[in-house]
Amino acid sequence: MFSHNPFAELSASVSPGVMQAYVVVMAALVAGGTLFDIIHKKSARYFFDNWRDSNSKAKQRVGSGEMMSIAVQTAVVDVMASGEFCNMRRRIAHLLTMYGFVIYVVTTVIMVFCYPTLATPAPNAVVALWYIGALMVCLGGYWFWFFIRVDVAAEGNSPFRFERADLFVVTLVLGTTFGLIWAWLQAAGNTVWATLFLVLYLIDTTVLFVSIPWSKFSHMFFKPAAALEKRVSKANGSAQNLPTLTRDDPEQQKRHSMELLRNAPMHMGLGIKREAPRHY
Repeated sequence: MFSHNPFAELSASVSPGVMQAYVVVMAALVAGGTLFDIIHKKSARYFFDNWRDSNSKAKQRVGSGEMMSIAVQTAVVDVMASGEFCNMRRRIAHLLTMYGFVIYVVTTVIMVFCYPTLATPAPNAVVALWYIGALMVCLGGYWFWFFIRVDVAAEGNSPFRFERADLFVVTLVLGTTFGLIWAWLQAAGNTVWATLFLVLYLIDTTVLFVSIPWSKFSHMFFKPAAALEKRVSKANGSAQNLPTLTRDDPEQQKRHSMELLRNAPMHMGLGIKREAPRHY
C-alpha cells in the first residue's frame, strides 16, 4: 500500500490537468484567504504598530548581528521545535501535525505534478512519505483532539461540541483520514467505496482551504512573526510594554498587596505546571 500512488491511479478517470488545476486553485485560496485574514483582522497593522512601539520604547539598540541571532533562534526554537509549548505532550502532538502536514502537502504536489499517471511511476520514497505525512497528521491531530485539548465536559459541555476555532484541526485531520481510506480502498480494488471517500476527501480539503479566513489556518504564518517580535522586545528592553520587574526583585515584592506573600518562595504559585488540570 505504501508504494501505491493514488493520484496516478485516479488519472485513469480524471485528467491530470484537472488534478493539477485543483491544486493550483487550493494554493490560490491559501494566498487569498491569508491575505483577506490579514486585512480583515488587521494582523499586519497590529504587528507593525507593536514593532514601532517596541522600537520607540527600546532601552538599547539591537544590532544586525544580534537581530540575525534572534531570527535564527526564532526559526529553530519557536517554529521548528514549537518551543512555546511547555507541555511536552502538546509539543509532540503539534510537531507531528505540523511536520506531517508539510510532508503530506509537498509529496501531494510532487505526485500530482511530476508523477500524475501510471506511465510515470513515482519513486517509492515519495509515495511512502505521502502516507507517512498523512499518518503523522492523524496521530498528532487525534491525540490532541481526544487527549490534550480543552476538556469541554468539565465545563458542562458536550465532548462533541464543535466551534469555529475547531474548524482548522477538524478539517485537517478528517481530510488526511479520508485520503488514507480512499488510497487504501483504491489499492484494494473497491471502486464504489473508494469513490465515496474520494468525494469526502475532496469536499473536506476544499473546506479546509476555503475556510481560511474563519479558521486558525493562518496562525502558521502569524506565529513566527509574533515570536520574533517577542524576542526582539526582550532584547531591546521594551518587553512588549509589560512590567520588567520579577518577584525576586525587592521593589516588586514590596508592591504585593498581601504582606504574607511578600517573602514567599519564588516557586510558589506554580502548582498549575505540576498538575495538569482537566479543564485546560
